[in-house]
Amino acid sequence: MASVTTSDPPQERQGAITLKGNPVTLVGPQIQVGMKAPNFQVIAHDSAPVTLADSKGNTRLISVVHSVDTGICDAQTRRFNQEAAKLPGVEILTISMDLPFALKRWCGAAGVDKVKVLSDHREASFGRAYGVLIKEARLLARALFVIDPQEVVRYVEYVPEVGSHPNYDAALAAARQSAKAV
Repeated sequence: MASVTTSDPPQERQGAITLKGNPVTLVGPQIQVGMKAPNFQVIAHDSAPVTLADSKGNTRLISVVHSVDTGICDAQTRRFNQEAAKLPGVEILTISMDLPFALKRWCGAAGVDKVKVLSDHREASFGRAYGVLIKEARLLARALFVIDPQEVVRYVEYVPEVGSHPNYDAALAAARQSAKAV
């Protein structure tokens, strides 16, 4: 499958997000509600490519984490895994820069089996497309996105401090609403 990266110079935004209290530079556009969701290519734990288009026709809740091996990212991924069974018509994707084999190991140990846990480490395609790539650390900033079946962004949260929890309830409500509208 061909890469979905663009040759345009990346946009950069400074100071909107902090990591341990220090402002970071985010690479990529700031996604807004109502925009057409950009495509991306990430990697599943078996190294198979995964794109947004692969889940076309479903509502997607995309949970972006720094690393599943950190406390809040672990809790965030487990929370969405628990909620997944209560969200018919919603596919939950968790994306980080963790290596695919590390994600597979973590999912097995954590019992996470209802969300797709994906790696952006190869090309940072998702991070660049959704404006969550931290330039200084080549990690992803914590964020949540809900995308409806027509590829329209219905909810966006860029968490101001990478070490803080997102608004789970707001994202889940947006995902439920999008799935009901189908």
